[in-house]
Order: sequence, then C-alpha cells, then structure tokens
Amino acid sequence: MLIGKIETMGCCGAYCGKCKELEKKLCTGCKIGYQDKKRDIKKVKCKIKKCCILKKLDSCADCYEYDNYVIINEFYSKNGYKYKKYKEALDFIKKNGYQTFFKITEKWNMQYGKY
Repeated sequence: MLIGKIETMGCCGAYCGKCKELEKKLCTGCKIGYQDKKRDIKKVKCKIKKCCILKKLDSCADCYEYDNYVIINEFYSKNGYKYKKYKEALDFIKKNGYQTFFKITEKWNMQYGKY
C-alpha cells in the first residue's frame, strides 16, 4: 500500500499525490524516477530533495538531523502558508507514521490539508 504513495510524498512534506500538475504529467514529482535511474540525481537543484534521496529516506521526517538541519529549517522559515503546512505534515508523520498520514491525505484536494 505505501510503496506507490511514498513515491508521491515530497521530501519536504508536500503530498504530491494530490497535485494537479503531477496528475496532468506537467511535473514529475519530487522522487519519482530516481530509484529506477530515469532521472539523474546530479541534476537536482533542490537541496532538500537531493539530501533526502541520497540518504535513501522516505522524507525528511525520517532524518535524525531533522530538528536542527539548516536547509530544511530555512525552507520552513519562508513566508507562505504552504511551508508551514509541509512542516506540519512531517511533524505529523514523525508522531503518527506514514500509514496514518496517507489515510488523512485521501480527503485532501491539494498538496496539504487538515489533520
């Protein structure tokens, strides 16, 4: 159940499984294509994604450095509602696990939602 869903989970906490751009194939998502080498990790511009994929983590929620990691904390300090929601997602996953998280995302209409 989680295998396909984990691929649609952004490293930063965005849930790409509900993204219209991904649905329309206008975006390839955060992690899709790196395991099967269809995409080249060396071309990644997002520092969060690169770190997460190289460490072979499902998301930053699984990283032991999460609370003190400068790159992720800078990302979450950006001005914008979505950044707070992405952090909320990872905090939720750390506390409740991926299965509970994905159950909640079934009700969402976009990359984040209510808990």
